[in-house]
Amino acid sequence: MLFKVYYQNKINEVPVREKTQTLFLEAKTEGDARNKLKDRFYNIEFIQSVDGAFLEYEKQNENFKVLEI
Repeated sequence: MLFKVYYQNKINEVPVREKTQTLFLEAKTEGDARNKLKDRFYNIEFIQSVDGAFLEYEKQNENFKVLEI
């Protein structure tokens, strides 16, 4: 399953909407996605599964890339 992860780079700072970044990650569950990212020290705001029309829309973005972990 593919997940879109919304995160901040610095875990020790208060999240600011304008600094939110995203990445796409292949994982079995949301918990599995969190486990795969735990050593990166991201401040994870939200994890959302991506499929169907939402996935097709995201694939149109030139920056669409699935992170391999």
